Amino acid sequence: MSLDRHHLVSLHNVLEGLRLGLCEFSGPTRVALIYAQGPGEPLRVVDPQHLLRGHEPRLKEYYQDTGEWLEGLPDPEHVGFFDQAKAKRVGLAGTVSLGGRAPGVAYQMWFADQHVDLCSPGPTRRWLELALLQLSHNLASKDLLALDASVHMLQEMASHAVHDSIVDERAHTVGPDTRLRVYNILASIMQISKTPEEGAWARGHLAFVEPARLSRLHYLLRFPKAERPRLDNSKHVRKMLQTVERSRRLLVSDGEHIIGIAAGELPPASLCALFNGRHGLLYLDDQLVCSFSDGAFQSTNRKPNLVILEEALLEWPLDPAQRDALFGSVSRIVAAAGEQKYGCALIIDPYTPLLPLSGHTLETPLHLEGDERLTLAAALAKVDGALHLSAAQNQLHGFACLMDGASFPGEDRSRGARYNSALRFTHSHPELMVVVVSSDRPVSVIQKGADLSRPPVWLPVPSLLHPPPTLEHWLEGQP
Repeated sequence: MSLDRHHLVSLHNVLEGLRLGLCEFSGPTRVALIYAQGPGEPLRVVDPQHLLRGHEPRLKEYYQDTGEWLEGLPDPEHVGFFDQAKAKRVGLAGTVSLGGRAPGVAYQMWFADQHVDLCSPGPTRRWLELALLQLSHNLASKDLLALDASVHMLQEMASHAVHDSIVDERAHTVGPDTRLRVYNILASIMQISKTPEEGAWARGHLAFVEPARLSRLHYLLRFPKAERPRLDNSKHVRKMLQTVERSRRLLVSDGEHIIGIAAGELPPASLCALFNGRHGLLYLDDQLVCSFSDGAFQSTNRKPNLVILEEALLEWPLDPAQRDALFGSVSRIVAAAGEQKYGCALIIDPYTPLLPLSGHTLETPLHLEGDERLTLAAALAKVDGALHLSAAQNQLHGFACLMDGASFPGEDRSRGARYNSALRFTHSHPELMVVVVSSDRPVSVIQKGADLSRPPVWLPVPSLLHPPPTLEHWLEGQP
């Protein structure tokens, strides 16, 4: 197969549009592709940021040793113009994948980073599916304008990916015959989230129930048909949300109007938007689909990401019970700070005896066991300064502790005093760890003067891809 300029531009534009879109939806994200355009042609690997490196044994097994990748795929001639035959997923740890056959391309398998705070892989998979279909279209088309448009189209697909994921999941429960118009619901959720009422942002639950299942709800009150607020009147709906703020009550909609206020469980295949001030969460039944804030849908579940801390604690001489107790305590305190939106710092000290610190020490250390003690520790974290925790005993020894240290080249002037104090302090005391919670939600795990939770820096994507290597050459380590 001759890889002409049109072919390379098609690959680059779809890959770049997908990558940029997922970076906005999920944060820094790499994407990769394994594909063969025609039957009998060799598989090729497009992986400009090395997402697939480290997975060579599984890829060799899947594509070369067993032929597992061909299972269930029909002949290319039997794939209709609007069809897509889905392939069995590879199952690489830390990635979301989707592939299959589409008109004009014998095989594609797309991959993207799976972030630890991902609500659901569903929207990302739908995004990969859109990339698969777009590449098929681009390779079949000779319209250069269409190639340029594909970058912008794939970059702006967040609401469409969320929509397609919800529709696919609901189809398993209610089938294609549904009266809920998901696009309209998503647009209304976004508009309500941007509509303040007397200076306050929306809070409370807004549920969307299939009209045929509305009678199953336990209503506290219902509105007469002639007086039901329309869902597209975002200002009116925003006012109505005040009736369910900070409660278990639900404002109920059939997708067009507000029906009333209910309590209790929702029928299957119901959507529920939880507005929580400047951000919110969208559920399908009990499963989290995505979050939303600042006028956009996002993949994050908005929970503190402490996976880096959990991994770092494995290097410390703690037995599993000590490690689990310490991690649980830190997680609870960090979660409380995130929910109440205040910044704090936690010094995790493995020394015996503990490092002497300037601050408020406790006459008797506080064992961090039970809700009452953890709630107290979280309250003490609000005071300027850091909590001082014993790693081995899972105890609080002090609060409002100062983190002193000499300046060094690794500081980050774009961050605040608490963050840079933690960098200096851990640079001077390399055995300690400090967890820093910012008031705007980011959580940093700092050790030896470095932020362990800082996103990695990947190679930039070249402006135009070089001809991609065959899978065989790529597995041999050739670029």
